[in-house]
Amino acid sequence: MASILTHIIIRLRNLKYKVLSDCKNVSGKTMQYQPTLLTGKGHIKFGENVQIGVISSPAYYSDYAYLEARNVDSRIEIGNNVSINNCFKCVSFSRITIADHVLIGYNCYIMDNDGHEADPAKRTEIPRSKQVCIGENVFIGDNVTILKGVEIGMNSIIGAGSVVTKSIPDNAVAAGNPAQIIRML
Repeated sequence: MASILTHIIIRLRNLKYKVLSDCKNVSGKTMQYQPTLLTGKGHIKFGENVQIGVISSPAYYSDYAYLEARNVDSRIEIGNNVSINNCFKCVSFSRITIADHVLIGYNCYIMDNDGHEADPAKRTEIPRSKQVCIGENVFIGDNVTILKGVEIGMNSIIGAGSVVTKSIPDNAVAAGNPAQIIRML
């Protein structure tokens, strides 16, 4: 009985966020284990076998994933066979690309923009943005923030708690705040 009730609650939570999602340009289909809010005027594209949320991971019942393609020209593209843990946040003013076979840990945040200008007189203006690209077979640990203009090369690993401010080459292990290359694979 408890598993039936749990299943019903999960379905209702997912339905709630589906109703609240206002992004009209969504293509592809995901396996959504955690509720996901898709918002913005841009385009969000999912490849095949994209999983969002992990039942046995923290915040499964208390949070949701958030993907925002803010402007008409904004794009978020997620490749095939991508697994994204709970509490994922992704905000695009230009373009964010996540290639095939990427693993993204719990509570990760990817943004291709500054959010707001440092100058108080310009804080209400549209922030500067620069595309973010995550290569194939990348593993991103828990609590990682990836900032504008970053490219993470194929097969690389980003350690838990890292803030990635600069691009990381193929086959590298990087960690820290700001993330630095620790070694090559």
